[in-house]
Amino acid sequence: MTDTTTASGANTPQVSASTIPPEELDRLTDDIVAALKSVYDPEIPADIYELGLIYRVDIADDRAVAIDMTLTAPGCPVAGEMPGWVENAVAAVPGVTGCSVTMVFDPPWDQSRMSDEARIALDMW
Repeated sequence: MTDTTTASGANTPQVSASTIPPEELDRLTDDIVAALKSVYDPEIPADIYELGLIYRVDIADDRAVAIDMTLTAPGCPVAGEMPGWVENAVAAVPGVTGCSVTMVFDPPWDQSRMSDEARIALDMW
C-alpha cells in the first residue's frame, strides 16, 4: 500500500502488486490505517493520518511495513517521539512483522494535505 494525496488533500491508499492475498492485503491496509488514526499530535486535536502527515505506507511481501511521515513543523516538540508512537501502533497490527518509520520534510507539510475530517475537527473551513 502506498499513501498518496488527492487533489482535495485527502490521503488515499494505493495498492501496488503484491504476493499477499488480496483479502489479507485489504485487511492489513484497513488495520494499518486504523492504527495510524490512533496516533495524535498532542498539540492538535486530529490524528496524524487525517492531518496528512503520512506520506507513504508500503507493505512488503513479508508483511513488514515502511512508513514515510512528516510533521506539521520541523521544530515540533514531539519530533523525536512521534516516529516511535507510529512504529508501535503499526507493529501491533495483527500480521505485521515489523515497522520502520522515516521522517521526511520534502515536500513540506501544509494545510492542503489535511482531510475534510481534520478540517472539521480544527474548524479550518
